[in-house]
Amino acid sequence: MNKIVGIQFRPHGKVYNFESGHFVLNKGDRVMVVTEEGPAIGCVCSMPQNVSGGGTDRNLKKIFRLATQEEIERYESDCSLENEVYEYCRLKVKERSMPMHLVSVERRFDGGKMIVYFTADGRVDFRQLVKDLVAKFRTRIEMRQIGVRHQAKMVGGLGTCGRPLCCSTFLSNFDPVTIKMAKKQNISLNPNKISGMCGRLMCCLTFEHEYYEKIKKNFPKIGKRITTKEGEGKVIRQNILKETITVSLDSGTDLDMPVKDLAAAPSLLKEGLFKRKKPKKE
Repeated sequence: MNKIVGIQFRPHGKVYNFESGHFVLNKGDRVMVVTEEGPAIGCVCSMPQNVSGGGTDRNLKKIFRLATQEEIERYESDCSLENEVYEYCRLKVKERSMPMHLVSVERRFDGGKMIVYFTADGRVDFRQLVKDLVAKFRTRIEMRQIGVRHQAKMVGGLGTCGRPLCCSTFLSNFDPVTIKMAKKQNISLNPNKISGMCGRLMCCLTFEHEYYEKIKKNFPKIGKRITTKEGEGKVIRQNILKETITVSLDSGTDLDMPVKDLAAAPSLLKEGLFKRKKPKKE
């Protein structure tokens, strides 16, 4: 049996799976791992789980060893240096009136280079800025442009719901979000109501999209004329969560009724809104 464990290199960052090997790990332990970009210190964010040999990726990297106290102190020192680089870089950007916005700075554990993350509307000539940073801190500098969604994940904040941003708390990947998802959920298409702090469509629109896709298959479309126990009428509203519809009857009244009551209506079966299931052959 192999054991896998989730490792995070940044608070609320993406979780990467590693083989724990023979190490006995607990949540919150600092470990040393070797990544494609060199050695790094990560934090154990999940308890090791037993997985059968065929259930894990054979190319999964293994935990190198537990981090020593000296390495943890060095990691904390690097975090202080990252703040110093950020402040210096921010001043230089302001002095040169560069059309870019700094997000964060990350230093590799081996000290090989520092990565400066920023956002911008287009391409930015930052060659002189890199020269200033190299002259000041005597290390390799890499400028990396990111999107506004990744900026929100790094910076954090509160959403329109009043809770911390999903991307900065538990989301590890960004799934595609489309305006069609908001339409399916009968949400107002006001950009101020469906946009997150990053200015893009809210990630939470994807949370219930699969449920709405499944349930709405059984709903008659709005504007469709149907027959009910109270008479004929037109569907004017859908309540997906309650699984009911509102029908405006020809008599002038509105009727709320469960969708499941429509499945047995012969008129609906004839119009093809609901398909009668064929009996299974024994």
